Amino acid sequence: MLSQKCEDYLESILILVEKKGYARPRDVAAKMGVKPPSVTEMLGKLKREGYVNYERYGEVTLTPAGFVEARKVKRKHEVFEKLLAMLLVPPEIAEEDACVLEHHIHKKTEIQLSRFVQFVEEFRGSPLFLRNFKKYCETGELPKKCKRAKKRKQVGAIKRI
Repeated sequence: MLSQKCEDYLESILILVEKKGYARPRDVAAKMGVKPPSVTEMLGKLKREGYVNYERYGEVTLTPAGFVEARKVKRKHEVFEKLLAMLLVPPEIAEEDACVLEHHIHKKTEIQLSRFVQFVEEFRGSPLFLRNFKKYCETGELPKKCKRAKKRKQVGAIKRI
């Protein structure tokens, strides 16, 4: 099992390769906000474990195993980022939180959240419950058809994020 740090490196390398066609250690360092010697050390470790091809001062490529692992991490990240966006979390916070969630959530939970995101995305337009949720976040008022709304006229506006 890869460490969170290794997964982050693989994901960063994949993103760079998809964007530019290649990854250089200095690009990885810039993307991750670390110093080049840290990248060199991690690339050596990932090479020994069979996840990257790398020669000092050369480009970095993912091995088939590295590509598989990097895609898994990136896919998880994308699911969590989409879910958080659906919940109206600001993009910069959703990005940050997705980075945390991709490493610390049970596989079964990940699968269900992925299914939920896919289910919601299949609707044309925004599903009614998401539109109602957005209105609730903006006004603090539950929809009139909501059972609790009949009991309480207003639950109080939730402080906007």
